[in-house]
Amino acid sequence: MGEMINIVIDTIGGDNGAEVMVKGAVTGIKENPNVTIYLTGHAKELDELLKQYEYDKNRIVIVNCNEEITCHDAPVEAVRTKKDSSLVKAMSMIKEGTCQALISAGSSGAILAGGQLVVGRAKGVKRTPLAPLIPTAKKPSLLIDCGANVDAKPEVLVQFAKMGSIYMKNIEGVKNPTVAIVNIGAEEEKGNALVKETYPLLKECKDINFIGSIESRNIPYGEADVILTEAFVGNVILKLYEGLSKTLLTEIKGAMMSNLSSKIGALMIKKSLKKTLSKFNASNKGGAPLLGLNGLVVKIHGNSKEMEVISAIKQCVTFVEKDVNGQIVKGLNEDGSK
Repeated sequence: MGEMINIVIDTIGGDNGAEVMVKGAVTGIKENPNVTIYLTGHAKELDELLKQYEYDKNRIVIVNCNEEITCHDAPVEAVRTKKDSSLVKAMSMIKEGTCQALISAGSSGAILAGGQLVVGRAKGVKRTPLAPLIPTAKKPSLLIDCGANVDAKPEVLVQFAKMGSIYMKNIEGVKNPTVAIVNIGAEEEKGNALVKETYPLLKECKDINFIGSIESRNIPYGEADVILTEAFVGNVILKLYEGLSKTLLTEIKGAMMSNLSSKIGALMIKKSLKKTLSKFNASNKGGAPLLGLNGLVVKIHGNSKEMEVISAIKQCVTFVEKDVNGQIVKGLNEDGSK
């Protein structure tokens, strides 16, 4: 067994409460023997929840907090003033080096603000992008950025491409990840000012495998490993992706249960359909890491359940073991010392 990895989980802020975080933490330490988990939140509640389970008491630590950051709080002000909140305490544990990774289902704005103000950017990083893995017909693609930097400059997008390539090599095991920039057409001369300025910089960058533009309709086919865009477009893609997926699943289930013959047909294809649909289940890929910080911060969905927490823990373990942060710093600084 390698060195112990300390992961802190913010138990306040998710739609499903602290229970799913605790449940995920208990399973997480059982599946990952080299992990210790810190839970920030209301100590009494966490203690009561943990009493339901059998687990190694030395590997789950409760950190009491008396304040909460909600989605109604102004993110920057909340991070600066609510020092005893579960999120800020968790962020502080990353900054101090107590933990190497953080998982939170709380306010996206507060997580982004805390990453910048508390954890801090790594050397050479201009901006820190949110980068979730999205399912495709082939294999997961990394969407970068999906919500952190709506006004990114061309040189920032080039950094994102490098970060995304490093992430896909180490987390997904893709040897030479392909990078494509989101555009309204495949032709090089198309796009808005940002895309037109960024495109030639990506072509010249020898650190990435740039394959040109990708139209949004081709993203689900898995035509690129790294889907590059600024946060406004990235967030629109992500939200549409999620909404359309849920709609299609609901419609498919409704059609299958509509009459007796369809129910019989559904029973016959159940196994094959389940296997196919599992490829589009994002819950087994963890959350969206905020890349380029002095430590790992992972944002999971507000409505995450136990499986998403468990997957995020595995994601954090791989990230730390592969030293993805160190590789990002090295990749963005030519000799690693600038």
